[in-house]
Amino acid sequence: MADAPARGGFGRGFGGDRGGDRGRGDRGGRGDRGRGDRRGPRRGPAAEAEWVPCTKLGRLVKDGKIKSIEQIYLFSLTIKEYQIVDIFLGTKLKDEVMKIMPVQKQTSAGQRTRFKAFVAVGDGDGHVGLGVKASKEVATAIRGALINAKTQVIPVRRGYWGNKIGQPHTIPTKLTGKCGSVRVRLIPAPRGTGIVAAPGSKKMLTMAGLQDCYTSSTGHTKTLGNFIKAVFDALSKSYSFLSPELWKETRFTKPPAQEFTDYIAKTNKKI
Repeated sequence: MADAPARGGFGRGFGGDRGGDRGRGDRGGRGDRGRGDRRGPRRGPAAEAEWVPCTKLGRLVKDGKIKSIEQIYLFSLTIKEYQIVDIFLGTKLKDEVMKIMPVQKQTSAGQRTRFKAFVAVGDGDGHVGLGVKASKEVATAIRGALINAKTQVIPVRRGYWGNKIGQPHTIPTKLTGKCGSVRVRLIPAPRGTGIVAAPGSKKMLTMAGLQDCYTSSTGHTKTLGNFIKAVFDALSKSYSFLSPELWKETRFTKPPAQEFTDYIAKTNKKI
């Protein structure tokens, strides 16, 4: 037991001869097993340049089998990869951060704070999307909300207030959307009126490509997140109402997955 004081007296010891050959320079004789190898390749523009589709829809879009985003909407296909929207809308798509707010969760160690970002995207020509994402860092939340918004892009139907002269400039019918306690009503307006709305909803309607529109809202519209969600909900209903000009008989065609079945089976790579 003469060597007990050197070992510290508790198992492997709390000190004593801890220095010795285990200096911090060589990490205790573990050789080249440093932390530097675990990070993997650094992500940069070159690493994210090549897109490898994970879905059948993505493969068909990348290979040029689907020519426009309207073909996707025609069959109500779910867009799960944001690169699909980038291919069709590309540089026309503009994005804007609508709001960043902190959210907290009570844990046993205290409060855990994260940041929630609302991002809206639109091309000003009948397409608009809204994405929400919460993350520990603001930049990560914005990036995730932008990707989410692109996958949520919807078509917005436009129409006329009176005579069908020139290009469509307003919504075809009255639309109502809701989220939480907020209720938003969109009303067609004559040409030259402009968008009569609050700043948050005005940005959403402008991104959707509307030039004239009246709005009416009730509830706690100060909660901007629910407010713009209600506007987005109202815009998503623009194609759900069949007006007389849409009463023509529908000629059904095969959905893309069925039309290009042989091509998908040929290009499918088993992992």
